[in-house]
Amino acid sequence: MPDRRQDSSVQPQDGSKREERAQRILDVTAALILRWGYNKTTIDDIARQAGVAKGTIYLHWKTREELFGALMQRERLALTEEVQQRVAADPAGATLRAMLRHSALALLQRPLLKAALLRDAEVIGRLAHSAQNSAALAERAAGFATYLAALREQGLVRTDLSLRTQVFLVSAAFAGFFLVAPLLPDDYRLADEELADLLAETVHRTLEPERTPGSDLAFQAVQQYLDRDAAIAREQLRQGLEP
Repeated sequence: MPDRRQDSSVQPQDGSKREERAQRILDVTAALILRWGYNKTTIDDIARQAGVAKGTIYLHWKTREELFGALMQRERLALTEEVQQRVAADPAGATLRAMLRHSALALLQRPLLKAALLRDAEVIGRLAHSAQNSAALAERAAGFATYLAALREQGLVRTDLSLRTQVFLVSAAFAGFFLVAPLLPDDYRLADEELADLLAETVHRTLEPERTPGSDLAFQAVQQYLDRDAAIAREQLRQGLEP
């Protein structure tokens, strides 16, 4: 008679156990992609390392692309929540300079998101140019534009440049700092804190008045920007973890 025993990981489970299992699979996926790259990481590898049956992974995600998408949404949510905490603890956190500094420091701790920002094909493979990654970057740009518009209305950034130009300028500066860092000789490379400080100072000198006092309205603007980012990532992650 055929063996009717099943891997315990595919037995019916309550929501908390299912969530715990999904998070474990995502943890393993992140570690393997950082070690081998997306293109060389298979569902078999992930299942073996996570200690589950291959079919169990497909109970959560129909394809490897969906699994990776859920992982990236989890990373984006964690990044935004960290920036929220950093901004809330910083008296100057409502300024553009401070927000960018905190964002850079948080991103430096998340190599998968850094690879997505730089479209690093060695780490995230063909997904570097996927519609999903492009849509995520476009969504974040739209949210940032709303935040920047609020700062413009309050005179906290210059207004002689168009909003569109400023979004491009800040995005180019942010990505450029991360892109150039590994290309420089060791003598010219910066520690994480130095890189974040220099990025923030560069944007400050380009777009902000010399003295940029914080204000309740500015703090509301950055809170709304980060809350929106977190809500989108949280909802997309929830959808990505559903069967």
